Amino acid sequence: MAFTSYHFILFCALLLSISSYCIGQNSPQTKALILAVKKDSTTLQYITQIGQRTPLVPIKLTIHLGGQTLWVDCENGYVSSTYRPALCGSTQCTIAKVNTCGNCSTSAPKISCNNNACYNTPENPFIKTLYSGGEINEDVLSIQSTDGSNPGKFVKIPSFIFTCVPTFLTEGLASGVKGTVGLGRNRIALPSQLAEIFSFPRKFAVCLSSSTQSSGVIFFGDGMMLPKIDVSKDLIFTPLITNPFGTGSVPFLNEPSSEYFIGVKSIRVNGKTVTINKKLLGIDKRGDGGTKISTGTPYSILETSIYDVVTKAFIDELSNATRVAAVPPFETCFSSKSVGSTRVGPAVPTIDLVLQTTRVYWRIFGSNSMVKVSQDVICLGFVNGGIKPTTSIVIGGYQLEDNLLQFDLAKSTLGFSSSLLFHQTTCANFNFTTKA
Repeated sequence: MAFTSYHFILFCALLLSISSYCIGQNSPQTKALILAVKKDSTTLQYITQIGQRTPLVPIKLTIHLGGQTLWVDCENGYVSSTYRPALCGSTQCTIAKVNTCGNCSTSAPKISCNNNACYNTPENPFIKTLYSGGEINEDVLSIQSTDGSNPGKFVKIPSFIFTCVPTFLTEGLASGVKGTVGLGRNRIALPSQLAEIFSFPRKFAVCLSSSTQSSGVIFFGDGMMLPKIDVSKDLIFTPLITNPFGTGSVPFLNEPSSEYFIGVKSIRVNGKTVTINKKLLGIDKRGDGGTKISTGTPYSILETSIYDVVTKAFIDELSNATRVAAVPPFETCFSSKSVGSTRVGPAVPTIDLVLQTTRVYWRIFGSNSMVKVSQDVICLGFVNGGIKPTTSIVIGGYQLEDNLLQFDLAKSTLGFSSSLLFHQTTCANFNFTTKA
């Protein structure tokens, strides 16, 4: 009798109580996987839903682009017959690069509180909090497949590695959200686990919708496409840079950051280069400086001196528009009646993040630079990050919306599209209803 994928999954299920590590086997038809992602109108976080546990429970999670793990509140209502703690010294703990092992303080072990357990350091970027007692565990996880343009069946992973945390770490997350989905550059983050389990290329693509009513999409593997438009063919590529220190993740462990950095060399406003202290654009020996991409902040953040020269140049280039009072957190605001409109948003100066050469740049149009704060007021959607922040430039969620970003972990490259409005499409146009 042939040993099929069905038999493999059944075999894994039988071994759950005795095996230290067992992963799901992909169906031959599974070419890629997807998550639907919707912007929360209150917190501006990007929310998805994943099935977890036995029986399966839909769990709302916030996307954390640079997060090192999928972490879930296990203190409040976690029930599952397939939950298994990872023991210190196990394969799971090795993969997770744990920072400590220990025993639970209670006399009777329970979910998220076990003896001989291993711990990592999950992060909630929205309250800037690290938790050193995140317990490594395994459980069933369910995620939807796709052929690239239409959704397919849900597939189950019998033993997905995740982190259990106490309820307090969910502070600051959107209503009903139980944790975060880490998409960072390490082995227990969602992209790397899925790539290993399903033999996908180690790549994923993010397409965040600017609408709070319609979902964007995250693709894992190959075959990303919006209806009738393969925008992946028009991507521009730049190297991903490794920050040797864990800024925003586990800084005290002195290990490489799981977050995504790119090499911005200069900034242009309306095609004109602004004067910036080039030292701020590099990453120094302490891991400070540089440019990272993050969904942990709703708007891009610029170190004060960078912010000052960019906003001054922007105001000078938009001298015909009427300035109005600042609307926190934004300092540079205009009357919307004095600004025209284009296919790619308000008719304002473009902002270019110039990368490895002057011909390679990420262009930010009005749709991603201007925020409508009231019926009559629009503001430049960049925030003053102060003097000597850990990272000089943080490209936030608003600047990512309706842009297609492909993170290739194997090649250590980022592919980006700039605004999809030029292609007469948006990130909300993936078809989540038509079955493959």
